Amino acid sequence: MAKSPEFNVAAIDRKRVLAQANAYLVESPITVTAESSPRSAGARHDFFSEGDYWWPDPTKPEGPYIQRDGMSNPDNFGAHRKALLRFSVQMPALTAAWVLTRDGRYSNAAVRHLRAWFVDAETRMNPSLQYAQAIHGITTGRSTGVIDTLHLVEVARAAERLIDGQGIATNDGAAVRNWFKDYLKWLVTSTNGLEERDAKNNHGTCWCCQAAAFAHLTGNEEVKASVRERFKTVLLPEQMAADGSFPKELARTKPYGYSIFNLDVMTDLCQILSTAKDDLFAFTLPDGRTMHRGIEFLFPYLKNRAAWPYRRDVEYFNDFPLRQTSLLFGGLAYREEKYLALWKRLPATSEVPEVMRNFPIRQPVLWVA
Repeated sequence: MAKSPEFNVAAIDRKRVLAQANAYLVESPITVTAESSPRSAGARHDFFSEGDYWWPDPTKPEGPYIQRDGMSNPDNFGAHRKALLRFSVQMPALTAAWVLTRDGRYSNAAVRHLRAWFVDAETRMNPSLQYAQAIHGITTGRSTGVIDTLHLVEVARAAERLIDGQGIATNDGAAVRNWFKDYLKWLVTSTNGLEERDAKNNHGTCWCCQAAAFAHLTGNEEVKASVRERFKTVLLPEQMAADGSFPKELARTKPYGYSIFNLDVMTDLCQILSTAKDDLFAFTLPDGRTMHRGIEFLFPYLKNRAAWPYRRDVEYFNDFPLRQTSLLFGGLAYREEKYLALWKRLPATSEVPEVMRNFPIRQPVLWVA
């Protein structure tokens, strides 16, 4: 997408990126093989997680869990999600530092993470999410679990930068691409993958963003074309209201956070798949709905959270917004200086794990510099 010569993301973010990367240089990779749960129906190399909002039934303590939407159960197994989140924070930060400096210490450290997760037989993760977001007493895994690998979107982008810039050995780069080819195949053919694709809210958006990112890394033009078409015919027309809001997100118990999240991920999808001949930022439905309208709807409330006219989120309302990618990518695409100015003023990161889990792109240097 277009870059603004007056808005230098590399210069803005350099100090932060290098500080993060320097801290991560001494950190060893941690993958799904480091910890396991007896409740998992999978094997040692299978990713396993449990649904956030599911709790023991007070009337049947040993029975199936019951749902409390918006309220995360801290006792559910989350080690694999934490490991994946850690990976998605550290590896792209190291790669961003390498992009800025070409210092081999950063690329070597980033590659160690890639090898651990996708290459080394002892530690690699199997390329599926068959056992993600299980519910005790109900199911060993659900389609909604596919959202757990949204954090691999920026990992895939970082891997692509390393491969294109020769910051990774050819055989390792090929092995990483092969892992993503296998995972993309699972994503577009498995029952859980296809059910997630057809979800009507942010889950469907996240499926599309993942498919787009992994297809971009692996050169799968068929999937890229399919997702572009799905954005135009399903995501935008079925999720965005005439005023630019997302009604399905506003109906949740965290309407503010989910609206921000869905807008970001939809914007990320446009950033990944837009070309000079098919610019998704410029795509307009017959009634005038565009991504620009969606950003315009949310912008006043990103600028002033207190002005939010809907109910407040049951958790973490005061922890948003951060440097949302809708502001950055949208600001560059639409040449909206007010978006870019707000993006620059907002916090670049958070210490709240739940907030970071809904903030999948954290290293803009990898995307626009």
